[in-house]
Amino acid sequence: MTPQIEEYIPGKIYIAEYPVHFGGMDILARMSLVKLRDGRLWAHNAAPLNEKLKQKIDQLGQVSYIIAPGTYHHLHVSDFQGHYPDAETFICPGLEKKITDMKFDWILGNRPDHRWQNEFEQVVVTGTRFISEVAFFHKPSRTLLLVDLLENYGDDYTHSADPLLQFWWKHIFHMWNNPKAAPEYQMGWGDRVAVKRALDRILDWDFERIILAHGNTIESNAKAIARKGWQKVLEA
Repeated sequence: MTPQIEEYIPGKIYIAEYPVHFGGMDILARMSLVKLRDGRLWAHNAAPLNEKLKQKIDQLGQVSYIIAPGTYHHLHVSDFQGHYPDAETFICPGLEKKITDMKFDWILGNRPDHRWQNEFEQVVVTGTRFISEVAFFHKPSRTLLLVDLLENYGDDYTHSADPLLQFWWKHIFHMWNNPKAAPEYQMGWGDRVAVKRALDRILDWDFERIILAHGNTIESNAKAIARKGWQKVLEA
């Protein structure tokens, strides 16, 4: 399956979904390509790359930044590095310990790189036990980009959901028609004060939509949905 690129925000953000096999389930993940004001591309949560997809990406611009935004979202970074050797790779804190042979240039922090600081805000969600990520806010389009802090599956899911995922999300984690953080977060939020600090900062951003790695994107009431999904941590 070659991921199909879709223009999500005209002239600014493009997305592509790709298959992932995880925990015995076949699911889809989502890559985002953000076109910066200087025309270069910022690739978030890289998809598996082949020549057909590369041709489509190259029509949009030059990939200059490769972003591995979470400790479970790094699988296809090497594909992009191989095809775009001049691009710089930024990784979520913790990946350098989890994947010791991973090649990267920078570890992401709470401040954007100076070359895209006028277009993004970002925050590292720290204090969690099993999973971490860096949340990004694309200011020109008022779009929040997350990978595992919210997942959005339900009856209106635009693809056929794996039966095992449906079982777990409906009956175990109660996440069907109820966007929440990934189970790895729920099983170990860890230092909730530190997590709440990061979530509060995210909720201070003026976003109106959310691009997620898993499930449908959130197009309306985005801040209310995020707040409800994180309610247990925010009220701790």
